[in-house]
Amino acid sequence: MSETPILLHQRDARGVHTLTLNQPRSFNVLSEAMLAALAERLQAVAADDGARVLVIAAAGKAFCAGHDLKEMRAHPQLDYYQQLFARCSRLMLDIQRLPVPVIARVQGVATAAGCQLVAQCDLAVAAQEARFGVNGIDVGLFCATPSVPLVRNVPTKVAMEMLLTGEFLSAEDARARGLVNRVVPADALDAEVERLVTAILAKPREAIALGKAVFYQHRETGIEAAYQLAGQTMACNMVHPVAQEGVQAFIEKRAPAWRAGV
Repeated sequence: MSETPILLHQRDARGVHTLTLNQPRSFNVLSEAMLAALAERLQAVAADDGARVLVIAAAGKAFCAGHDLKEMRAHPQLDYYQQLFARCSRLMLDIQRLPVPVIARVQGVATAAGCQLVAQCDLAVAAQEARFGVNGIDVGLFCATPSVPLVRNVPTKVAMEMLLTGEFLSAEDARARGLVNRVVPADALDAEVERLVTAILAKPREAIALGKAVFYQHRETGIEAAYQLAGQTMACNMVHPVAQEGVQAFIEKRAPAWRAGV
């Protein structure tokens, strides 16, 4: 009998990929095996020229409880921890570098590196029962790497309070503070994710890829350089056939012919 995969990967005919963390008994921790599986699947999505959206989901009651503390405790060496956190950081950057939007489908609690995973995704939809925390401080470990995307999602003092106290945000508080986009009842979670997916699929892949890349580039630079970068990107986008067709379609009051391969 074959073992159940720790990570499920589906792709539909529209180019929508779904990765599902599939270790509910261990609350979908980011073990070494899970990090490796996620990195491999992200490479597969990146290599798919027909990919349009990636949804990251999870099975069971928890979305992700962060790193595997038992695994970490079994290797009390500095070089092991350095390599582990470097692997996790590369994974998070791979999510950002994907040319397609990444949506977190959060059905349950997301803690420490699990909260980091949500924060690193481009968009997030949460069930009302979901909770979010960077509570490594409860075991004496300040969530330094989770703080990187967290402080880029929520206000500084909100992030610092979460990091210093280990207290959790409810789903509604997470939405109000910018960590997630939408909050819905659990039985409406898939439908709400699908609404976002459908909205994205209606837009040209090329423009979205350009836009996502420049969004994260200009966020990390000064305002003058950001405007230069953004202006250059918009100019390149404007000469692309999808924008030329889109503008012409607007002028002619018709739908653009993107689906025809323009």
